[in-house]
Amino acid sequence: MELTEAMRTTGTCRRYTKDPVPDEVLRTAFDHARFGPQGGNRQPVRWIVVRDAERKQALQDLYLPMWDAYFQGITGGTVSVGALPKTVQDADYFARHLAEVPAIIVVCAALDGLHPTDHELGRLSVVGGASIYPTMQNLCLALRDQGVATAVTTLLCHEEPAVREMLSIPDEYITAAHIAVGYPERAFPTKLTRSPVEEIVALESFDRPMFAATV
Repeated sequence: MELTEAMRTTGTCRRYTKDPVPDEVLRTAFDHARFGPQGGNRQPVRWIVVRDAERKQALQDLYLPMWDAYFQGITGGTVSVGALPKTVQDADYFARHLAEVPAIIVVCAALDGLHPTDHELGRLSVVGGASIYPTMQNLCLALRDQGVATAVTTLLCHEEPAVREMLSIPDEYITAAHIAVGYPERAFPTKLTRSPVEEIVALESFDRPMFAATV
């Protein structure tokens, strides 16, 4: 698959077939993913592939209360799922069927391999993720290249202590994301909805668009 096609069609998949993803497909994806850019070539990312039905169910059990609280917040608890936008319906379905996904990959990162430079700015620290998430996106693209879909969620990171105990994750590692992996129930998207370049790129200062809006 051509790279730009993979980039433009790797959306979030929330409905999967029950077909298992072969070991060799995963190995190929991990092999490509490890070349993602990272600070100092520290290579902090580690992966845990969860296929066991009981463990997946346990992850879903941790996920659902947080999803339900979020879902309640966006619906006010008064709107039926059928009346919601399709993306929200699919996200609700995903939350309630997470244990049925063929595999859940837990993205871990070594604390001593991260170098956050923004933790004293009095706002949310995000810089440490620069050595994690490019590698994770490489994995999603490498899976897409093989016809495998993904959904990245960080909601479960709130339950890191429970996930750490469940999967025997050492104290010196954090959980950075969880990735649902499987063959899509529906065809891959051919057109994802994203903001146009004219709205997201500035030149020299934040309030100066680099490209003129097209009609």
